[in-house]
Amino acid sequence: MDIKDFQYDLPDSRIAKYPLADRDGSKLLLYRDGEVKEDVFRNIPKYIPSGSLMVFNNTRVIQARLHFRKSTGALIEIFCLEPLVPHDYQLSFSQNKRCSWTCLIGNAKKWKDETLTQTVNTPHGEVHFSAIRGGVSGTGFEITFEWDNDGVSFAEILEAVGELPIPPYLNRATEASDLETYQTVYSKIKGSVAAPTAGLHFTQRVLEQLQKKGVICNEITLHVGAGTFKPVKTATVEEHTMHAEWISVGRETIELLVAHNGRCIAVGTTSVRTLESLYYIGLQVLENPDADIETFHVEQWTPYRTKTDKTSKEVLQALLEWMDRKGRKSIFGTTQIIIMPGYDYHVVKTIVTNFHQPQSTLLLLVSAFVKGDWHRIYDYALEHDFRFLSYGDSSLLNYETEDE
Repeated sequence: MDIKDFQYDLPDSRIAKYPLADRDGSKLLLYRDGEVKEDVFRNIPKYIPSGSLMVFNNTRVIQARLHFRKSTGALIEIFCLEPLVPHDYQLSFSQNKRCSWTCLIGNAKKWKDETLTQTVNTPHGEVHFSAIRGGVSGTGFEITFEWDNDGVSFAEILEAVGELPIPPYLNRATEASDLETYQTVYSKIKGSVAAPTAGLHFTQRVLEQLQKKGVICNEITLHVGAGTFKPVKTATVEEHTMHAEWISVGRETIELLVAHNGRCIAVGTTSVRTLESLYYIGLQVLENPDADIETFHVEQWTPYRTKTDKTSKEVLQALLEWMDRKGRKSIFGTTQIIIMPGYDYHVVKTIVTNFHQPQSTLLLLVSAFVKGDWHRIYDYALEHDFRFLSYGDSSLLNYETEDE
């Protein structure tokens, strides 16, 4: 599959550099059975049937970008991607002396073996904070952080000195307003380096309207990695290596999915990736009911190498039974799944999503969902002054009506 088939002209003027003052005042493109029309996002509840299950990603963006100066004055940027020691996000954030992360390094050629230090003022006192460069780790480098005040956690250091990483295509520095506008109103679990941006349009008013209508709103967690911005640079999609992201799904979510015949509405591509990965995690335990697995992993090409006639309800029910046998309240894992044309959706029946970059894996996901009809959607958006990317407008794809 040639990636050039997913190219379109996106003028810089159409990229939203800032959000609207009212989150729910953005445009909402509506796509159903090949028909495209539009509304305002705050009206989305009228397109969601009563009794529907709507799943949100409750991850919270961390202030992952750190800046140090060498003794020579050279500026070194360290971008925290994911924890190494301890590997669990919450454990790493709670550390009070030392932790290690996989990080990207800006100006890496000028930083060899010198320990970088700075003084950080926190609500619990002054901290001498150090960064020690290690070897290659995954897509980055292993960086060990140490500090001398055990009354201060790593999370508090990030809050005090870290910078919120906004998308690179905004071509501007992070501003104070981004600390609020680049988080969803329901964000809770720290760990992402990019926001699940489809959720940025939701306000408490819209969420309350959905609940009053009888829509069931539930949350999962996928910590968005920097790879979400990684373009497909290979000539074919098959040559592209997909990034892995950490996911967590609670028992309640799986019970609700089973009760809804294994189908739901996903808010954002991150929720889509989590929910569709859950199907393949369920297949793992269905095939090996006695498996004793702490952390699951879904490989990039698993969906295309797996032949199964199992329904999502069957698979998810098997996963519930496995959780009962193992005494598990949540499913943890990583997913490297790539969703591209030819993929068969198992769990997600409707998607709320923004408009994505040309030749991106997110556009591939949308194309797979609308059976290749993404041109119609994007042409309409470009012709009708929709705003694109993270702070841009939204769409509701393949929505149902009340009588279905």
